[in-house]
Amino acid sequence: MSESPRSVSQVLFLCSGNYYRSRYAELLFNTHIQDEIIPWRSFSRGLVVDRISNNIGPISQVVQHRLATRGIHLPADIRFPVQLLEPDLLAADLIIAMKEAEHRPMFAERFPAWTDRAEYWHIDDVDYARPEDALDALERNVRQLIDRLSQFQPLSAS
Repeated sequence: MSESPRSVSQVLFLCSGNYYRSRYAELLFNTHIQDEIIPWRSFSRGLVVDRISNNIGPISQVVQHRLATRGIHLPADIRFPVQLLEPDLLAADLIIAMKEAEHRPMFAERFPAWTDRAEYWHIDDVDYARPEDALDALERNVRQLIDRLSQFQPLSAS
């Protein structure tokens, strides 16, 4: 949503704790986008990382396992969850929150001017969906997103 021209556009994936859904979407997107000829990358943040105390380690073990079964290797220096800040929103060309019913109120509380600028998916957290179902849905959504983005690439200047 930023107006500054860059050679690579940015997708920002959001969830509550930046530990499970948004991290999986980020890593999956960046892995799959390597096979495409479109100038996009993704990063992820959490809307309420500062309120969550039950994240153990930098990323969910469920996500680690799923990535391994997909042949996606985590970097050795995998980062811990990161709290969303306004500069992250300014850096994003597309903002996607994982679950509208969950994240729209958090967005409205912390970043009211940005609430309607996000696209909202409907991916449940582990308290409402089995991890394999949520991650399957995320895979479908990420693939559809990549397909959508690949259809709208600007013509190169000649």
